[in-house]
Amino acid sequence: MKVAIFGRKVNKSTSQTFMEVISVLESFGWTVLLEKNLKKLLLSKNKINDLYSTFESHEDIKSETDLIISIGGDGTFIKTINFIKDSNIPLLGINIGRLGFLSNISKNNIQEALSLIKDKKYVFQKRSLLMVETENDLFGKNNFALNELTIHKKDSASMIKVNASLNHNFLNTYWADGLIISTPTGSTAYNLSCGGPIVTPGCQVHMITPIAPHNLNVRPLVVPDHMPIELSIEGRNRKFLLSIDGVSMGIKQGEKITIKKADFMINVIKFEDNNFLDTIRNKMHWGIDKRN
Repeated sequence: MKVAIFGRKVNKSTSQTFMEVISVLESFGWTVLLEKNLKKLLLSKNKINDLYSTFESHEDIKSETDLIISIGGDGTFIKTINFIKDSNIPLLGINIGRLGFLSNISKNNIQEALSLIKDKKYVFQKRSLLMVETENDLFGKNNFALNELTIHKKDSASMIKVNASLNHNFLNTYWADGLIISTPTGSTAYNLSCGGPIVTPGCQVHMITPIAPHNLNVRPLVVPDHMPIELSIEGRNRKFLLSIDGVSMGIKQGEKITIKKADFMINVIKFEDNNFLDTIRNKMHWGIDKRN
């Protein structure tokens, strides 16, 4: 079995986690691949030898890798998607960050989690993605998002106007500081901070959530994910920011943006005692009250 490992932060407190994962995998007799920059970081800390093979892109691992492990926070988990794309490689997230909605395997449970994978005692939780199309092909081949697409103001305090259509029918003109189009996975990210709903991963929907709308009767909207969403932006400054999973590009006034459900999904590894409801309850401290 060949396992790829991706992580972005290696320091005194996190390097032990990387080494434990590598040690457990090698004890199973599995082959370890390290992302190129991660290998450099581990070498600089004198934690590994120089014999490990590396990968840099989706092309390097798409046909021969059985599993990819993200070690970090939710941001690292999302970045790992660029290596997986449509390859169907299963993804396991080990959390050394803060919140850990996505990377929700504790660093204290590494041996247990990897042993369950070895014994095939896991299931796949399918996660849908957004695919974003723009007139100038702003994001190239990395035009998909696990969490959300966001339209922002740029260098201005003025509100913007976002014209939105759903399934080629006019929906609304949003006068706001911005607009979020979110997947169920992204419902617990920026969408949640802006008052959008929490949605379980299996739901086949997208959320449209305005950021600080200037009309108080405008509220977040849940729509079927098979319906394309079309957007265009207007405003005083004529230039705006379009972000997908935190990667931002400038976009001009009036340029058409089309959002669809991607034609592939991500296989996230889940265990019997590790589910979305437990995660959301624990991370958001539901039920923690003196009356309980």
